[in-house]
Amino acid sequence: MNLKRIIMICLAAAIATIGVRAQEISFSVEKIWDNGMHNAFTSIEKFKGEYYITFREGETHIFDKNGNAEGKIRILHSKDGQKWEALPAIGKAGYDLRDPKFSTTPDGRLMVIIGGSIYRDKVLVGSQPHVMFSSDGRNFTTPQPVNIDERYRTERDWLWRVTWHNGVGYTVSYGRNEQGQTPLYLYSTTDGINYKHIKSFEIDNFPNEATIRFLKDGRMAIIVRREQGDKESVWAASEAPYTNWEWKKMGTFLGGPDFIVLDDEHIVAGGRTLLGANAKTSLFLGNKDGRFEQTLVLPSGGDTSYPGFLVVGDELWVSYYSMHDSTNASIHLAKIPLKVFGK
Repeated sequence: MNLKRIIMICLAAAIATIGVRAQEISFSVEKIWDNGMHNAFTSIEKFKGEYYITFREGETHIFDKNGNAEGKIRILHSKDGQKWEALPAIGKAGYDLRDPKFSTTPDGRLMVIIGGSIYRDKVLVGSQPHVMFSSDGRNFTTPQPVNIDERYRTERDWLWRVTWHNGVGYTVSYGRNEQGQTPLYLYSTTDGINYKHIKSFEIDNFPNEATIRFLKDGRMAIIVRREQGDKESVWAASEAPYTNWEWKKMGTFLGGPDFIVLDDEHIVAGGRTLLGANAKTSLFLGNKDGRFEQTLVLPSGGDTSYPGFLVVGDELWVSYYSMHDSTNASIHLAKIPLKVFGK
């Protein structure tokens, strides 16, 4: 399980165009969880001095051997980022719990927002986002359904990730309404349970997974995955009250997108990219104007992606999942010097 590799990389010449000098730098990648199950869709957080990684655990990407979709949420914790211990898996009967994403609430609790898919005879018939909380990082509340503004609620709502800013949490939801449309909505919350509509987005080609972060100048920025057409992910930023957006194509598909703002000129984004016939988990360096260039391709392949980012000292830690070194999806942690990204 604790297979660690030190990898030497030569930064591509393209990176120099956004201010990073090509050089040889080493970074480590360690497989931190492989229990023979399909482990996927990661998130990483530091909480009360310890490190936490969460992900979905199931027999396969969706269905078990009996045709049921009942994924559970697994949480690992570590005091040093080297030795990881697992909490008991958390499930809910009748739901496939997926895409757990950490955040820390303004009142100091560790929060996990979770997608809850409902299947009947292997057919997706609905989804209900859930949330759970912990005050100590060990004991979590039972996953409970969230309350979404009833004017915009759909039969398949999915709150992708919650980001807190000045005491308010923000998230983008995608779903499917009765007309078969796939709307994308911006919501806010003050308690992690109740979500109020702010803005409806008009983005073509099936927009879905989206991550919100805040720039150093106070603007909200969003990266959105697009599933059809040219499949290029899009970027936009807006000042409060977050109702005026101009979307810009990023030049690449990003599945399971996340990003972290180091400063306005150093923003690291990541997700699944398609390189030829093989999917990879890749990292991109960009800036506040939404211009991104590929920086690294992490050791990855097969069913892979859904990175999480955390700055620890002079390193960027990246959690992700991949099947490149086993027959099942397992959890990996890369530790990359910030100087790779010009910091």
